[in-house]
Amino acid sequence: MKKSQFFSLLLLASAICGAQAAEFNQVQTGKSTLAFAYKQMGVPLEGKFGKFAVQIAFDPAKINAAQARLEVDLASIDTGSSEGNDEVAGKLWFNTKAYPAAQFVSGGVKALGGNRYEALGKLTIKGRSLDVSAPFTFKQEGAVGVFDGAFTLKRLDYAIGEGIWADVGTVANEVRIVFHIVTNAAPSAKK
Repeated sequence: MKKSQFFSLLLLASAICGAQAAEFNQVQTGKSTLAFAYKQMGVPLEGKFGKFAVQIAFDPAKINAAQARLEVDLASIDTGSSEGNDEVAGKLWFNTKAYPAAQFVSGGVKALGGNRYEALGKLTIKGRSLDVSAPFTFKQEGAVGVFDGAFTLKRLDYAIGEGIWADVGTVANEVRIVFHIVTNAAPSAKK
């Protein structure tokens, strides 16, 4: 190998390594989604939230420093019908007048191998904070990072669906939360 080829290869390797050392922290809200799935009377149904804010600091090379915070405007729920949206915003469900937002704050992220990770943190809904584990995958395409994950919560643990709606035969207790977060990278600060 010629000396000039060796230096060209070295420069290319440095450029590749430098490109990978990035923190994904600029969320593309318009390309990100937050959805949910549940069963009512045994029938699978889906919905989504239209307004949510995400703050992420994720560098795959510095997983111990990863952080995430998600705040959901509960009144932005879309169950597929305006009647359903009005019902779940009411006192027996989310009570959005008293509790307008749900919040997830990570306490840490752990690597599970490959492109799989798990965010551990607290989910707060209607003033109740419980530990949550949210597995996700991370895919990097240049300066774009995509987080895809899901976890299941039990709605009654958060007093979602009280009174007549507490019957899990009508609306299942398990609600699957599905997230797709698209971010851009900012170069990591060198130390």
